[in-house]
Amino acid sequence: MNLFTLSAKSCMSHLLLRDTFDQFALIEGEITTFCRYTIDGYLHKDFFDEKPEQDYACWKDLREYCLSIIRGKRTPLNFKIILSLAPGDFKAFLLEHQITSFSPQDITGLYLNFHYDGSILQCVTGISMNTFSMDKTLEKEWDAYAERFLSSKGIEREA
Repeated sequence: MNLFTLSAKSCMSHLLLRDTFDQFALIEGEITTFCRYTIDGYLHKDFFDEKPEQDYACWKDLREYCLSIIRGKRTPLNFKIILSLAPGDFKAFLLEHQITSFSPQDITGLYLNFHYDGSILQCVTGISMNTFSMDKTLEKEWDAYAERFLSSKGIEREA
């Protein structure tokens, strides 16, 4: 688990105005402005004519909605947005990072937890597994990946 304090302006631009995180799944979100909005990213498959394969909505499908809540003269009082690498991408992540001790089925989520408290924006990385393991290889690789990903996108860190 890593904790990054990020430039709110830089990160919010990437989060809400660009496609930087569009490939991630939205697990949940909560935005507090004049009232609290709660978003459960879990898809209710019975709603769809053609049932989606994934269990969670893609960030790209809710990004504009979240922007519409946040947009205005005043910044939100707070928010949290929990994204995960899409489960369909777990296998590629394991292969790319040469992690052979886990299978995609062992992983519940590879998370980026964004939290804004009204003045500071932080991102906490994390993983969730279906099985217990003392092996921290996946956690270390996810943390390193998240740091490289944020940096490569030009998302500035605060001191």
